[in-house]
Amino acid sequence: MIQIDLSGQVAVVTGGTSGIGLATARLFLQAGASVAICGRDADRLASAESALRDAFPNAKLLAVRCDVLDAADVTRFAQDVQTAFGRIDMLVNNAGQGRVSTFADTTDEAWREELDLKYFSIIRPTRAFLPMLEASSQGAIVCVNSLLALQPEAHMVATSSARAGVLNLVKSLAVELAPRGVRVNSILIGIVESGQWRRRYQTQAEAGQSWEAWTGELARQKKIPLGRFGRPEEAAQALFYLATPLSSYTTGSHIDVSGGVARHV
Repeated sequence: MIQIDLSGQVAVVTGGTSGIGLATARLFLQAGASVAICGRDADRLASAESALRDAFPNAKLLAVRCDVLDAADVTRFAQDVQTAFGRIDMLVNNAGQGRVSTFADTTDEAWREELDLKYFSIIRPTRAFLPMLEASSQGAIVCVNSLLALQPEAHMVATSSARAGVLNLVKSLAVELAPRGVRVNSILIGIVESGQWRRRYQTQAEAGQSWEAWTGELARQKKIPLGRFGRPEEAAQALFYLATPLSSYTTGSHIDVSGGVARHV
């Protein structure tokens, strides 16, 4: 149960058409905020918008097709939000998937693509929405990052490296923007249920094996102490906390949402 009223405030969620992003948009709407979501795929965007409007018929909701790696798209998205709502108080940067590759088989092009995605999916929206965030009395930016930032995996070398850079970027932004009244934090996720994992289940599970049994076995193999995958709403709750005044004295920090799989102290 959410214990905060966000009426009159505006939240923007990139990658808001499914999974963690969609779950986060739901929490903001539930708390009374106006919400703008974006995504690259027009069909998925329409489906997400429809689901949110069904759940929150009176919500102030804006859904815009936008590729966060396209500077012009992001600029238009920010303009659309300003036209619709006139302000923004909370920005959730949520974009990007993991790339499975080792150093030996990662090409120069793949390195550039991975670094471009992880960095500019944060840089471009932050740059576009920063003037409005600075005008807010409680501007906040939260980035979805991965535990790979602190605990790299050899089979995900490019993603691990980029995620570590994002952790540094978040800290640098937090220091620079604090005097301007904007907090910057992140969450570090482990394995969270997603469409990508659902598709793997459909092709890899044994006949008759349930989703719970299949993911539970993987969780044991990956030594996740809580014995299961995370749920999108669990990551969303951490994002919600960091984006709202519930965490008003927190900046330059991160919340581990990995089910206890982190090995560091």
